[in-house]
Amino acid sequence: MELKIQRAIVKFGMEDLYEYSDVDVLIVGAGPSGLTSAKYLADKGFKVLVYEKRLSFGGGIGGGGNMIPKIVVQEEALPILKDFKIKYKEAEKNLYTIDPAELIAKLAVGALDAGAKIILGVHVEDVIVRDNPPRVTGVLWRWTAIEISGLHVDPLYTQSKALIDATGHGAEIVQIAAEKNPELNIIIKGEKSNWSEVSEKLVVDYTGKVAEGLYVTGIAVCEVFGLPRMGPIFGGMLMSGKKIAEIIEKDLRG
Repeated sequence: MELKIQRAIVKFGMEDLYEYSDVDVLIVGAGPSGLTSAKYLADKGFKVLVYEKRLSFGGGIGGGGNMIPKIVVQEEALPILKDFKIKYKEAEKNLYTIDPAELIAKLAVGALDAGAKIILGVHVEDVIVRDNPPRVTGVLWRWTAIEISGLHVDPLYTQSKALIDATGHGAEIVQIAAEKNPELNIIIKGEKSNWSEVSEKLVVDYTGKVAEGLYVTGIAVCEVFGLPRMGPIFGGMLMSGKKIAEIIEKDLRG
């Protein structure tokens, strides 16, 4: 029995890594915007892969508001909640509450059921860039456990037509691309202090492409474009994820 278990894991796990070494869209970060974009892109027929450095979904959703198990969305995000079959309750005009655990679970199920592939425990350490003209064409990655251990282990590669930074506050992928590749002409302005009503709109407005082949969504948008953060309200994150899917569909299909 043990040998059969071993062979099943190795055979089919390696087949997944082989199959998803070349994708249409690679999303780094399985938080609200990453999972939302994964569903909408997979629904459109793209081959979508999500890398998440932790062994769980959800990004900052799980902690609710300061560990109180509720988060808030605004009315504009309700069509997305309905697409994912997420329940909500009206709190006051234009504001609705959601259970964090349900939001995490149903965003993940929505992405998976649409056909996206999610691989947990992956640390992305670099991007692949080609010139003439400069373009991001994928990432270098190692297992997070290797990164934490401090062992020197060379990474492997994943190729993509579009790479989405959905890593959150640090905008980790855009930071790497900007620091190592000045020819991409990326300027990172840094996240500003909280102003929810302003940022909820701006994070959607500024969602988009930062270099050829490289896109940003969710709270990472605030870091790149110098926008205020917004706290435990997630409607802008969901709408940003949907918007980036629409932008990438247009870019990849012309």
